[in-house]
Amino acid sequence: MKLLVTGGAGFIGSALIRYLVGETGNEVVNLDKLTYAGNLDSLSSVSDSPRYAFEQADICERESLDKIFSTHQPDAVIHLAAESHVDRSIDGPGDFVQTNLVGTYSMLEASRTYWSSLAEPARDKFRFLHVSTDEVYGDLAGCDDLFREDTSYDPSSPYAATKAGSDHLVRAWGRTFKFPVLITNCSNNYGPCQFPEKLIPHMILNALKGKPLPMYGDGRQIRDWLYVDDHARALYRVLTNGKPGETYNIGGLNEKMNIDVVREICSILDEKVVDKPAGIKRFEELITFVKDRPGHDERYAIDASKINNDLGWVPAEDFSSGIRKTVIWYLENRRWWQRVVDGSYRLERLGARD
Repeated sequence: MKLLVTGGAGFIGSALIRYLVGETGNEVVNLDKLTYAGNLDSLSSVSDSPRYAFEQADICERESLDKIFSTHQPDAVIHLAAESHVDRSIDGPGDFVQTNLVGTYSMLEASRTYWSSLAEPARDKFRFLHVSTDEVYGDLAGCDDLFREDTSYDPSSPYAATKAGSDHLVRAWGRTFKFPVLITNCSNNYGPCQFPEKLIPHMILNALKGKPLPMYGDGRQIRDWLYVDDHARALYRVLTNGKPGETYNIGGLNEKMNIDVVREICSILDEKVVDKPAGIKRFEELITFVKDRPGHDERYAIDASKINNDLGWVPAEDFSSGIRKTVIWYLENRRWWQRVVDGSYRLERLGARD
C-alpha cells in the first residue's frame, strides 16, 4: 500500500512512519506543514528510504491537497495533523479551530474527491483513518467508569472541543457520503521524540537543567498512559483490519496520577544521572505545585476491550518499561532535544494565564 500520513513530522506521526517504513513493506507520503512541533529530525532513520516521501503543505489549503493526491495516488489516508496541546488551546484557541476543524474538513473533501475518482477495486479498498483523543469524552472525576466507544462527548478544553468537532465531521462524511472512514480515540501518549511542552519530556528536561518541576494543582490528576510505539502498531491494525464506520479506543491500560508519573521519572534520573544539578541530592526535590489550569479534567481512562477483542491488539509496554525507555532515550539523544530547545521554545508551562 501507499499511505498518506498527515502530521507525520509530529510526535505520533513520526513514530507511525518509522514503524510503517521500518517494519512493513508500505510506501509512505508524509504531509506536514512543519509548525513549531513538527521535527524532521524524528524521521532521520527512514528519510533516505525509497519508500518514503515528504510533502510540506497546509491541510487547510485545498489546492495543495489535490495536487498531492494527484501526484502520489495513495491507497489510504491516516489523518493525524492537528494542534494538540491543551495549554496552548487555552492561550490561543483560534489555531485549533482552523487546523482541527477547517483542516479536517479540507482533508475529508480532498480525500473524498480523490476516492470518488478511483476505479474498483481501489475504491472499495480505500480507507480514511482519523486519529483522535480520549479528551473528547470529558472528565471521569469521582467514578470508576471507563471511556467506551459509545461514551457521550463532553469536551472541557478548546483543544478537546475542536477534536470532538473533527470526529463529528468524519462520522458525518461516512454516513452521508458512504465514505470509508475509521476513527480512533487514544489515551495520553509518551515516548521518544515528543515535543517538550508535554508533561513527560517537559519534566525530564527541566530536571536535567535543575529547574522546578511544576505540577498543576495537587498533581493527582489521573491519565491512562500509552507508549507511542504501541499506538503506532494499533493504528496500523485498525487501518488494515478495522471495519469502516467503526470507532476504536486505544489505551495503554496504565492509569497513573501525574504526581506519580513525575516521581517515577525522578527515580529513574536519580539512578542514571551521576552529576546532578547544583543544590539537590534527589530530583524529586525540584517538584513544585502551581495554580491549576482552567477546566483541568481529573481523570481519563480508556476501555480498550473492543480493539483487544475484535482486532487482537494489546500494548507491548507497561508503564514501568515504557517510562524507563523514554527517560533513557532523552538522556542518550541530547542532540535531538537540544535542537528543539535552542529555538524559540522555552521550557515553561502554558495555559495558566489569568
